[in-house]
Amino acid sequence: MENTDLIYGLHAVTEALNGDTVNKLYIQEDLRGKNVEKVKELARVKKVNISWTPKNELNKMTENGVHQGFVARVSEFAYAELDNILSVLTEKTEATILILDELTDPHNLGSIARTADATGVDAIIIPKHRSVGITPTAVKASTGALQYVPVVRVTNLSQALDRLKAEGFWIFGTDMDGTSYPKWNTAGKVALVIGNEGHGIGQNLKKQVDEMITIPMIGHVQSLNASVAASILMYEIFRNRK
Repeated sequence: MENTDLIYGLHAVTEALNGDTVNKLYIQEDLRGKNVEKVKELARVKKVNISWTPKNELNKMTENGVHQGFVARVSEFAYAELDNILSVLTEKTEATILILDELTDPHNLGSIARTADATGVDAIIIPKHRSVGITPTAVKASTGALQYVPVVRVTNLSQALDRLKAEGFWIFGTDMDGTSYPKWNTAGKVALVIGNEGHGIGQNLKKQVDEMITIPMIGHVQSLNASVAASILMYEIFRNRK
């Protein structure tokens, strides 16, 4: 099991230092160059101790992850509270919340967070059970975006959707049979449900969806990677609002 308090890679470590969440920094002892100087200076400003560590130790710590010579111990990931997110969004006429239904691949989660940051998504909601949480792999794949996009972790996704509906959100899902995404009305408050990599959106949640959205495909493969599908749809909302 990955340590949620360990992150690695230049971008992830730099963003964590900027966000004041690093408790201890490990840099590969024989590493040289501009990046090392930048991180060293940032650590000095943030008053974070550096431990100069052999590469094989860093490999062990990260279970052979691509650490680029930079590893950090950070405060445990701070999940946001749904109530706080919704109270901030009450005043807004437009908002976007992404709901990830039992996504299990941390690379997908990180990649989705990266696009969510780029397209101004207000928050991501994930379930506590049968789903990937914020792991070092997810943080690295997000290249630091998880410092900026609030992630809410809930016990019951169905109840979370009820809350969103009560706050004036329209719930959309992704499916093979639905409205083609260029015809999608993304005005107002949008909650977009992205299904699990294998079996899509759970049957219970499907019942709560107001409209299914389809990404047209003409190839032989009948589905897209979860993070690619999420990205296309996030950019569609973004494009319509610009």
